[in-house]
Amino acid sequence: MRKERPNSFVIAEAGKCIGCKACELACFAVHNRDNGVAAAVGTVTMPVIPRLYVIRTDSFTMPVQCRHCENAPCAGVCPVQAIVQEEGAITIDEDRCIGCKACAMACPFGAISLYKAYSSGQEHKQPHLREQLNGRLERKTRVIAYKCDLCHDIASDGNTASGEIAGAGAVNNSGSLTEGGGGPVPACASVCPEQALTLVSPSFGASRSRKAAGLRL
Repeated sequence: MRKERPNSFVIAEAGKCIGCKACELACFAVHNRDNGVAAAVGTVTMPVIPRLYVIRTDSFTMPVQCRHCENAPCAGVCPVQAIVQEEGAITIDEDRCIGCKACAMACPFGAISLYKAYSSGQEHKQPHLREQLNGRLERKTRVIAYKCDLCHDIASDGNTASGEIAGAGAVNNSGSLTEGGGGPVPACASVCPEQALTLVSPSFGASRSRKAAGLRL
């Protein structure tokens, strides 16, 4: 029987997070280069839409994002099969998404949000639905689901959010190997100034834990 390799995911350490939201901004920047978002602030003509969310309580701050569940409930409820397993990540086909919200309701981590879709920096309008705006009927903007995709497509041609190439090295800001054990580094983990975010491969982590336990015997 073939051994299944679990999906990787990014985990955050609340004790290190300072709530600076650099992760949110890096996520937004690398996912919206087609919308004209580049390194300069003046290039942003649309709302900042990240795919992870820094939560804040009285005692801590911490980013929360998709865990890329092996039996992803979001994929199970999607009526148009827009959510798929793709090279070790659960991803959303945004062109296929109909904005029905079922995935957001099913996600146990609150990692999926629905926002307006943008194309070339402008709201992407629907061909059929219209709504009353300023006293007249105008085409309604498409709304789609957004969530972490581990910078799946972006990593292939270089993660420029932190000025480094996200390639096979998988080395974080501190110069150490990520838990991913050699996979691409998502933009959020690349830019975190406190190294609070780590790409985790469950199989790699379990192997490391076993070795550590063995050394303690």
